[in-house]
Amino acid sequence: MYKITYKTYLNDRLKEVDFHGKLTHPLYVQVTFERKTIFFKSYYFELFSKARYLLDIPGLKPKGPELAEVIARENVVIDFIIERHKDDFSLEIFKKEYAYYSKDLCDITEKGFMGYLYTFFWDEGMPFIGELIKSGGKDIVAYDLLRDFKKSMNKVLYDKLVANSFHYSPPYLPLYGFMTQTKRWPMLVLTVMEFERPENIKAFMEYVMTYYPNMPAGQLLEQVAGWEKYV
Repeated sequence: MYKITYKTYLNDRLKEVDFHGKLTHPLYVQVTFERKTIFFKSYYFELFSKARYLLDIPGLKPKGPELAEVIARENVVIDFIIERHKDDFSLEIFKKEYAYYSKDLCDITEKGFMGYLYTFFWDEGMPFIGELIKSGGKDIVAYDLLRDFKKSMNKVLYDKLVANSFHYSPPYLPLYGFMTQTKRWPMLVLTVMEFERPENIKAFMEYVMTYYPNMPAGQLLEQVAGWEKYV
C-alpha cells in the first residue's frame, strides 16, 4: 500500500482573512496518496471563524479559538478516516468520508432551531422578538439564548417553547445539551465521527431519558441519524 501523507497549512496564495480579530491566511488541508494530491479548505477553520465562537464579555478582552485548536480538530478526523480505510484508502473515499464525519451536528441543526424560534414568537404574538432572533441569531449560540429565556420567561411559556421544539425543529436542544456534558469552550462541537461511537449513542439516549423524560429517545435518535436533511 502506498504511504498516505497529509498536512495542514496556511494558504499564503490567498488573501488574509479575519479570524476573531487576527489576520491570517485561510487554513487548508493537503492529502497525498499514490503520487496524487488534493487540497481543500479546512472545514473547522470555516466553522470556528463564525462570530458565535468569539467570547466577548463586557469589560474583558474578546477571545476566540486558537488556530492550534482548529488544527488539532483537523488532525483527529483525518487520522480517523485514514485508520478506518487503511485497507481500501483512496482520495475519492477520503473526500467523501471527510465531508461526512467532520460535520458538527450542533452547527447543522442550529439554523433550523433558530427558524423555529422565529416562528414560535410570531405565533405567540411577540413578532419583534422573532425578528430580533432572525437578524442577530447568526452571531450567538442558540443554546445560550435558551438559557436566558429560561431565566426571563414565565415557566409555562418556556416549557411550551421547549416541548414544541421537539415537534417543529431539528433535535438541536438535546444534541447541544448532551455535547456540553463533556466539552468546554471553545471546542463546543459534536461531530458525526464522535456521535456515531456506540458509547456516545448510548450516553445520548441516557441523557435524553434523564433531561427530557417525556420525549421519545428512540425517535430523537432517528432524527439525529437523518442529520443530512438539515444541511
